This record gives sequence, C-alpha cells and structure tokens, in this order.
Amino acid sequence: MAKATVTAASRPSGSSRPSHPSGSSQLPELKASWWESHSVALASVRFSAMARRLPAVLRQAVTIAWQASRRDTVAALAFNLLAGVATAFGLLATRGVLQALFAAGPTLDRVRAAVPSLVVVAAATFVRSGLSIIAGWAQARLEPQVLTTAERRLFELTTQVKLAAFDDAGFSDEMERARNRGSLAVQFLTRGAIDLTAGLAGLAATAVTLALLHPVLLGALLLASVPAAWAAVRAARLAYLSNHARTSRRRRLWMLSDLMANRATAAELRAFTMRPFLLREYDIMAGAETRTELEVVRRQTMTRLVGGVFSGVATFGVYVALGALLVDHRLPLAAAGTAVLALQAARNALALAVTNVNRVYEEGLYFNDYTDFLARAGERMPPVTREATVRAPASIEVRDATLHYAETDAPAVLGANLTVHRGQTIALVGENGSGKTSLARLIAGLYHPDSGTVSWDGTPLSTVDPEDAWRHVAMVSQEYWHWPFTAERNILLGTNDDPRGGTNDGPRDGPRDGPRDGPRDGPRDGTNDGTNDEPRENTHDGLVEAAARKAGAHDMIAGLPAGYDTLLSRNFAGGQDLSGGQWQRLAAARAFYRDAPVLICDEPSAALDARAEHALFAALRAGAPDRITVLITHRLANVRHADHIYVLHEGRVVEHGAHLDLLGAGGTYAELFALQATGYTAA
Repeated sequence: MAKATVTAASRPSGSSRPSHPSGSSQLPELKASWWESHSVALASVRFSAMARRLPAVLRQAVTIAWQASRRDTVAALAFNLLAGVATAFGLLATRGVLQALFAAGPTLDRVRAAVPSLVVVAAATFVRSGLSIIAGWAQARLEPQVLTTAERRLFELTTQVKLAAFDDAGFSDEMERARNRGSLAVQFLTRGAIDLTAGLAGLAATAVTLALLHPVLLGALLLASVPAAWAAVRAARLAYLSNHARTSRRRRLWMLSDLMANRATAAELRAFTMRPFLLREYDIMAGAETRTELEVVRRQTMTRLVGGVFSGVATFGVYVALGALLVDHRLPLAAAGTAVLALQAARNALALAVTNVNRVYEEGLYFNDYTDFLARAGERMPPVTREATVRAPASIEVRDATLHYAETDAPAVLGANLTVHRGQTIALVGENGSGKTSLARLIAGLYHPDSGTVSWDGTPLSTVDPEDAWRHVAMVSQEYWHWPFTAERNILLGTNDDPRGGTNDGPRDGPRDGPRDGPRDGPRDGTNDGTNDEPRENTHDGLVEAAARKAGAHDMIAGLPAGYDTLLSRNFAGGQDLSGGQWQRLAAARAFYRDAPVLICDEPSAALDARAEHALFAALRAGAPDRITVLITHRLANVRHADHIYVLHEGRVVEHGAHLDLLGAGGTYAELFALQATGYTAA
C-alpha cells in the first residue's frame, strides 16, 4: 500500500513544518504513515457527510455507555427528556397566568384567577429542576464508567495485537491518538450526547410552545439557529484538522520534553553537553506548535465572530416578527408575553444544544480515531485458531524461515534453518543487526515467518493459539522493562503465583528448587539490617527466593529497605531504583521462576559483572537438561558449552556446528572468537 502524506490542502494554515537545523525541510519522523490514510480521508470529509454520520456516531457512543451502565444511561437520557416536557408544561402554564393577569376586572380577581396556573408553573419548575438534578447525577456516574470501558477495550487490543504491529511507526501514531484523545473522546462524546439531548429537549419544548402560539414564530426560531450552529461546527473542524496534522510533531515535542526532565537521561545529557541541542530542537517544535495554535485560534475567533453577527441579526428578526404579529392583532398580548419567555428559554436551550453540537461533532472526529484504531488493531490480531495445541516441546524446528519488519526492505531473517531438542542449548552468534533476536523471537512464536515454518514437535506454530505456545516460554530480553512493582512481584509477573492474579496456565515441566514453604529471610518489620537470620512473614515463598538465588539477585534484594517487598520505582514515595546489572539479575530471576521448557536468553549478562555472569551461566547450564535453551550473547566464551552454535550474517545462517568444529573451520565464528580471545591473551 502506498504511504499517505498530509498535503498542504489537508493542513490548516500555519501548520507548515519548520526547517531543521541540518537543512532538511521536513523531519522524516514527522511524515505521515500509510496507517493514517483513513484518518486523512476523514479529515477532508465535508460537514454534510459528517452530519449524515452523526446519528451513527451517537449510536456508537450510546452503545458504549450502555455497556458501561444500562441504568445510568437510561436515567441520564430519560430524565433529560422528561425535563424538556416539564419545560413545555411550564411555558404553556405561563400563558394561562398572563391571560388571567391581562384580563379585565379588579386586580384581586385577576390574581386569584392566575393562582391555578401559577401553581402549575411552580410545580413544573420544581419537577424540571428535580429531573435535571437526577439526570446530572446519572450522567456524573456514567462518565467514569464509560472511560473505563473504552480504555479497557483499547488495552485488550494493544496487549493482544501481533508484536509486529509495534514495528510500524504509523501504528504508534494511531495508537497515540486513540490513547491520548480517542478514548477520552468516548467520555466527552457521551457527555456531549447527553447534554445535547437536554438542549434539544429544551429546544423542542420551546418550539412546541411557539408553534402552539403561532407557526411563524417557530420558523423564525429555526432560521435564527443556523448561524450559531454553522460557527460551532466550523470551529470544531478547524481544531480537528490542526490536531490531526500535528500528531507526529506533538509526539516529538513530548519526547523532547521527557528527555530534558528525566532522571534516566540527566547524567548523559550533561556528560555530552546535549542541553543546547535539545533546547534548540524543542524551540523548533514548540515554535511551530505555537504558531499553528495561534493561527487556529485566530481562524476560530473569526468564525465565531461571523456566526455571532449573523446570529444577532437573526435574533433581531425574530423579535421583529413577534412585534408585527402583535401589531396586526394576530397574537394576543398574553401569548406575546409567553412567546418572549419562550424565546429566552429557546436561546438558552439553543446555546446548550449548539455548544454540544460543537462538542459532539468535534469529539465524533476524535472518536472516529478511536474506533478506527480498534478496527485496524483488530486486523492485526493473531489468527484465532484451534487447529492444533502444543505441549512443552521436545523439539523445535525452523525451516526456510524468512521475516521482514514493517517498512523495511532488507529481511531480518532470510531462509533460516535449525533444529534443537529438549536438553540442548543452542547459541545464536553474529554481529549487531545480524538477525539473532529476530530468529529467537520466531522460535518463541512471538513472530510468525513471512515464509517457511517454525514447528514445535512437528506442529507449525501458525496453526496454534499463540498463547498456547507462549505459556511454555521464558525470556530474558536485552530490552527488559523496569516494571514499577515490588521486587517480589517483578519475579512473579505473568505466573499463577502473581499476588494479583497471573495469567500463565502452563504446566511447570522442570523441577523446582526449594520447598514452597522455605525460609523467609529478613526482619519482621519489613526492613533489613544486613543479616538473614530472622524469618519474615507474608512475603515471598521459597520458589521466589530459589529463582532469585539462581540469578544472583537474592542478596541484592535482601539488602533493599523492605527486602522483597521494596517498591522498585522512584516515581512513588518510598520507591527504590536499581542499577542496570541489578535489573538484569531481576529479569533473569523472573525467567528462572517461570521455569518454562523453552528459555530464550538474549544478552542475559550484558550488564553483569564477571562474578555475576559466571554464576548466571552456571545456573543456565545446571537447568539445561530439562529444557530447550536458546542463548544469544556477544561474549563468545559463554557459548563454548552450547550443543550447537549458529552464526548469522545479514539474516542468514552462514555457519553452524559445535564450538571446536567452528574454530577449526576458520570462518566468521573463529575470527570473532580470536578477536575476543586476544583481549585476554595479549601481553
């Protein structure tokens, strides 16, 4: 599919991108992706087409509201409609009051005659106020439930789409719009839909009243509504077009803001004197953003000014028509007084309706980003298949596997072949970018090859539910995340032993070291005084400690202020941070605790010291007979014990064999090994 670009015609005036200091007229990361093509088409749609879509948008919003809470949805809509009915009764009763007061006769008699109608007016006002309060209460209850439902739907997809989706930069743009504005649009759209219902109900009530008084007044009211509605819709369209065109630039601006105010980047920023560069980049992005926003504000203000002028002229015309009817005796004085009150009520209802037409129209555009992302993300879901199931594999076979990433021409893996059996350790070796991690992810079922097959015990992974395979996999990734949970929960993540309910239903095929009720180290008060003599209560079990010990992480965790209960994030009060090597030990402990029959270790010791590295690989070798181990490392001394070594270059397996065989062959592996060995053997 051809990549879409945001043309000048689809951008608001003033949104042109600034020149980059390097001389580039447009930053490559700010170009629109093919993923945005549908949104670009939507942004150029005319209001008439959008108006035809408005009922569908409202229906979708009400559907989500209905899923969130049927009771509150019904209450919010029904009570607003009933409040409109009460408004109509109150206005009609007002005519009775005026008729009685304008009638001939003594004042006391006229006041007495007006009392019944006054009672109806008071009752209608009381009922309308009560209904509005109840409707507001239901709406206030509904909105947070709607937001939660919308976000849950979004995250259900983002956590399940194919991993390859995140390799597409356009997917990230679409996801940012859906997360940061689209899901909120569901809440705002629900609020706008309910408020619009209230405004339309009030407007309908006054329209009915005016129609009963004289049909000409109803037509005049409708004509007076057009300018304000046009201005609101036009202003909403300008805001949406601007926000849509600026998505990538705003993402870069947020990125720059985070880089300049982040603990993780602070040291490197200073050491490399990056402050002037980052500030200059920020000034370029922020300057363009400011100019664009000011231009949008100017155009919106001019639009509202034009709409206000024409709306004022139209309202003046309504009162002229009312005066003409009164002069011609085609409208009684009491009815004219009622009409004045009805017109004032209509203006309030119209203002509410127009404001929320604006909101519904604008949020409908953002809501489309949300629903469009859901639909597109749904297309990226792993295939739902139950053709076969897999157990803990005794063998894994890769045959002629080729893998391309999105928007890249060169394959990450090209025609790879390998076989590994339980109890074996294979090593994937090669220079940076040679395809080692990509091949390991094919073995784990995180990616499916574009061509060729990856089979477990003869069953192609493309024919099984991906989670059936993943539950048999543990991984120590080179890009492990610093999960902001306690040390214990960092190890338990994704397992049935997770204190908050894990999701791993897979069997634990390998033996577990240590009894479940093993000793608990650390003082009972949650602190640690440097000794491990006193048992603790209500903390980690023996299996967690055993996994931590295998990874060389136990002593480090025991030394934390609250031991295994220490929160590992400085973003929260009392939280602690770890060094890179300590985080890597924790990632290894998580993999050991999972005790899966397939273990992928991708640079598991890159941040470890020599002693910790030696202990880690000793633990890996000790557990190797019970699993399939895939090892990726640039430290070739650690792969000598692998049963088979695969050397990759530009995605291809160019050599394979045992360590001594590859040394004897004198190829790429022998060259790389000799280069590393020189560092230890040179005088």
